[in-house]
Amino acid sequence: MKHLSILISSLAISLSIHAQSFSLGDAATFGVLGASTVTSTGNTVITGDLGVSPGTTTTGFPPGTASGTTYSADTNAAFAQNDALSAYTMASVMTTTTVLSGTDLGGQVLGPGVYTFASSAGLTGVLTLDGKGDSAALFVFQMGSTLITATSASVKLINGAKASNVIWQVGSK
Repeated sequence: MKHLSILISSLAISLSIHAQSFSLGDAATFGVLGASTVTSTGNTVITGDLGVSPGTTTTGFPPGTASGTTYSADTNAAFAQNDALSAYTMASVMTTTTVLSGTDLGGQVLGPGVYTFASSAGLTGVLTLDGKGDSAALFVFQMGSTLITATSASVKLINGAKASNVIWQVGSK
């Protein structure tokens, strides 16, 4: 079963990376929010709402599932897109703490930080994010083009790390 949570957030950076000041606004309840199409190629499990706007297409649901509501080209998805775009812009200009270009995220144990990939990033196993006892620890992943996940890929959160503090800033605006 594939577990995938994609969140984009407005954030602030200081000596240690915290998520205390970010707000997703209307995008906060979405596990996945696409602009034209959202596609699942298997038993994807999305925690939260699933939305697409201004496009209307979601394919592969079922067998993929979302625990929240599915929105397609309605005002909920449109407002969420506006807030997500603002957050995306903020995430895209954050200062890199570690360059991971050419490194598969599977098998990695990472602490809070801003991780950058020049082009695509791959996740073929378990990525462990260690909050180091800080429930406000922030994990930002900036990819120049794509995030490619294997069927068995997953993200494990330990030591206070929270899914709401994991940001996947993928591709260009």
